[in-house]
Amino acid sequence: MQVAEVVVRILKDEGIDVAFGIPGASINPVYKYLPAANITHYIARHEEGAVHAADAYFRVSGRMAAALCTSGPGATNFVTGLYTAQIDSIPLVAITGQNTTDQLGKEAFQCVDIADIARPVTKAAWCITRPEDVPGVLRQAFHIARSDRPGPVLIDLPLDVQTASIDWEPGRDRSIPVVRRAPEGEDIRRALALVLEAERPVLLLGGGVILAGAEKEALELAELLSLPVINTYTAKGVIPSRHPLYVGQVGIQVGTPFGNKFFLESDLVLAIGCRFNDRHTGKLDAYIGDRRFIHIDVDPRQIGKIVPVELGIAADAKLAIEALLAEAKKQGIKRTPSARVAAIPQEREAMRRKTDYEDHPIKPQRVFHEINAFFDENTIFTTGCGLNQIWSGQLQDIDRPRRYLPTAGAGTLGFDIPAAIGAQVADPEATVVAVMGDGGFLFMVEELAMAAHYNLPIIVLVLNNGFLSLIRQNQKYAYGYQHAVDIRYGEQLPDPVLIAKGFGCLGERVERWEDLQSAFARAKEARRPYVIDIIVEREADCSMGGSIDSVREF
Repeated sequence: MQVAEVVVRILKDEGIDVAFGIPGASINPVYKYLPAANITHYIARHEEGAVHAADAYFRVSGRMAAALCTSGPGATNFVTGLYTAQIDSIPLVAITGQNTTDQLGKEAFQCVDIADIARPVTKAAWCITRPEDVPGVLRQAFHIARSDRPGPVLIDLPLDVQTASIDWEPGRDRSIPVVRRAPEGEDIRRALALVLEAERPVLLLGGGVILAGAEKEALELAELLSLPVINTYTAKGVIPSRHPLYVGQVGIQVGTPFGNKFFLESDLVLAIGCRFNDRHTGKLDAYIGDRRFIHIDVDPRQIGKIVPVELGIAADAKLAIEALLAEAKKQGIKRTPSARVAAIPQEREAMRRKTDYEDHPIKPQRVFHEINAFFDENTIFTTGCGLNQIWSGQLQDIDRPRRYLPTAGAGTLGFDIPAAIGAQVADPEATVVAVMGDGGFLFMVEELAMAAHYNLPIIVLVLNNGFLSLIRQNQKYAYGYQHAVDIRYGEQLPDPVLIAKGFGCLGERVERWEDLQSAFARAKEARRPYVIDIIVEREADCSMGGSIDSVREF
């Protein structure tokens, strides 16, 4: 059987039903077999967009997708998407075409060592030069992508390898089972004892809880032990935003005032599935203080790397939480809320940032007020980087897991639109909304063509202030100047609505906050890709700081 057909058959056997990519001469043998395998392919307009779409497909569905492209610049365009997925622990399989094996290392046309380039931003990368090695490497790639801390993998296939024939029969090799890492019983008992002896404990849930599918168990644990819940940015929606135990987020940018205050008053942190990113912790001396940390993470390299721990447990988040629940029930533990915990809902609301501004031009905060009021809990949001993303993280209420898809660790401008496409493919019945700025809008705007091509009814909200506003704010307060950040020219140009229409999408401009909800309704009812250009106050600043105890509020 031809290797290209073997590749596609193994993809299907490993559960790949969807691929995003751009065909090219060096990957065409693989493309030939996609239709027969019933793998639905979506043509991206830039290779990076294909990876972001595959990334978001997993974030919503929990199922891996493939990203496919040709060699040379096509392959190198994958790198930013791979980095974005890798740092947020998102598994996907990227397959790149390559020049023939006899041209490797000779600077031949579109012949670049993408495996070497990609290794720092993937869990693993291979250039397979022996046809008979392809099945085994593919199986290993899927196993690595799914195991422990998940992440992307890349397989580079020279053209002559793809077209070679090997002795392979379906069913002769199989998917390699993933064995989840279980915690030690003594560690679980000690962790529970530390929580019970603490006066002001908090439960810190990271994105790993969602990746492990442990949201329900985490909420059950919090309720059983009356533990206040704080989430990291990637775990937004891990429990409902109005739950009586939900405190908010901690962070120097997307933290909430009450989340930071409550955390600083704690004496013990039970952290599960997080890696203590610098935007979460800020200055470590303030973050660590004199509180003790229990850190549970599937990746043992994360434990103690940034925050010193009283107890570290290398284990799958779901297995660890289930073990904590079982031990607590075995000991007959069911705690009632302390006065401090019982007061969470009232104090959380009292410290909520103001959003109901009635100014014109529209204050950006008002946009999120209207978003919260209009869109239901089943709406999926994507967001990339910038003040728009920070406001989104601070102000949006998300009540379900896998409904909020940010590029967290990488902060990738341009993630929003292709991610919205991947999310819509993963959940066709959901309303999918990309929340972005006018600067980020232009980074991968060509993917609107993919949305229009397949009539994927994503809604794109552009908070348009004519600035690279996060950089403008940084220049203003960190360096005392402003230069090269004004991206508006003419009268409110470039025009996102005209750009959208050029791709076959619908769109409109909104300049008054009173008109936002009716615009949202038209976009939702259109069932076509729809861009709303929202003209907001140009120099509004966003609350942030260098330490969680000194966030500057605006």
